Amino acid sequence: MAGVNALQWLNLTRHGESTGNVAYRSVLGTDAEETGITERDADIPLSGTGRAQAAALGRWLAALPEDERPTLVVASPYLRALDTARIALAEAPYTVPLRVDERLRDREQGVLEGLTPTGVRRRFPAEAERARRLGKFYYRPPGGESWTDLALRLRGFYRDLEAEAPGGRVLVATHDAIVVVSRYLVEGLSEREVLEIEKEPVGNASLSRWRQDGGGLRAVSYNDSTHLTSAGFPAH
Repeated sequence: MAGVNALQWLNLTRHGESTGNVAYRSVLGTDAEETGITERDADIPLSGTGRAQAAALGRWLAALPEDERPTLVVASPYLRALDTARIALAEAPYTVPLRVDERLRDREQGVLEGLTPTGVRRRFPAEAERARRLGKFYYRPPGGESWTDLALRLRGFYRDLEAEAPGGRVLVATHDAIVVVSRYLVEGLSEREVLEIEKEPVGNASLSRWRQDGGGLRAVSYNDSTHLTSAGFPAH
């Protein structure tokens, strides 16, 4: 991807733990059809743990060598991601511009919003079957987005980012699906490869990094939580 490869560093982080993550975990393995999340997706806040994770991310930023420090931070407008960026930047002993881009928002689930897998199977059995048949990469729920839809909006985002910050060092604060699809774009992966990668959940406040080596961006780390485990958080 030419636009991405014009950057010097590309760093992606998933937001810290949110109250939505906590609510979803609490119903896993139960017979619940709904997640119990009451806020709209854009308004789900960080949990106390998530705020602490964001601060640990900020301490990692503070310790970076000068030639690796971000020159720009771009965040999803969703509260959990934007607050992750704000909290992290408050820990850094240097000033970095922060801007918001709606193309970094989480994948939209449409009519399936707020449902557990059990809820989808019971309330929308035809959609559950369609998702099984098409596969995660191409399936689009009614009113929602497929992974290929995410790829389309991210291609535009990265093209614009290259024009705004050529040769820049960028930190993107976003969501798990955006991290995975970004890797698909940066590394030129296939559907099979990206779905295999997606089997490993992207950890809250984890880091995925790519560095310019003269021929394009090359992976440095993916889904790395060393900065969190060293701060006393359990491994994801």
